[in-house]
Parts: sequence; structure tokens; C-alpha cells
Amino acid sequence: MIAIASDHGAYALKEAVKQHLEARGLTYKDFGTYGEASCDYPDFVAPAAKAVASGECDRGIVLCTTGIGASITANKVKGIRCALLSDKMSARLTRQHNDTNMMALGAGVVGPMLAMEIVDTWLDTAFEGGRHQRRIDKVMALEQE
Repeated sequence: MIAIASDHGAYALKEAVKQHLEARGLTYKDFGTYGEASCDYPDFVAPAAKAVASGECDRGIVLCTTGIGASITANKVKGIRCALLSDKMSARLTRQHNDTNMMALGAGVVGPMLAMEIVDTWLDTAFEGGRHQRRIDKVMALEQE
């Protein structure tokens, strides 16, 4: 199951991503927001990130106008590796090398067509392991300091 959340600035793109996930036969849990009224992204992104960190959801997609606030918020949750993505190459490499469990999109940065290509690339790319696991272990150890 995929956790998904956004603020008002990315609500329309979140809804498009949900439709795309449904078309692919993938399940998701929508953590909000549920409309275009002004709101604060941490109120929705943090619960989505906590669901990924706890194992309730396998991965997460979070969105705001730039994706920056959503990615910063998600990365504050212990166990989360969230990448802000705006191109397919980064989507592929962040899965292969960083085993990211969340991704962030900026609705004002990427259009719907590119967003779906990024989502598909990120979802369909496996972690390579090997030398990359050693690096991830070092990054994640920082949470214990």
C-alpha cells in the first residue's frame, strides 16, 4: 500500500496520482488534504511518513507546490528516506542507490504527464543493494546520534 498526502497547492496533482495508481491496480491510503482550502503540509505529510516508517504502508508519495516542504517534513520522521524528484533519472537512481521509501513531487515544478512518468519509474525500480547498502546504513545510523 502506498501512503499519499499533499497540501492545497498540490491537491489536484495528488488526485491525478491517485487515479494513476488505481489504473495500475495499486492500493493507496490518502492522508489528505481533501480539498483546495489553504492548509499546512506537515499536518498531512507527517502522518503519511509515519505510516511508511511503521510499516503500515510500503512506500509513500507526498506533494506540495515545490515538493521541498513535503520532502523536508517526511525526512524528519525516523526511518524515512524521501527524495524530491523532478526527473526520471533521479527517480531511477534514488531507488537503485538510496532505496528511498518515499518520494516528493512539486506540483508547480512538474506537470501531470512528467509526474506520472516519475511515479512509474520510482515504483518500478528495485534497490540494487551491494555497496549501496553500506552507504544507506551509514546514513541511517545518523538517526541514532
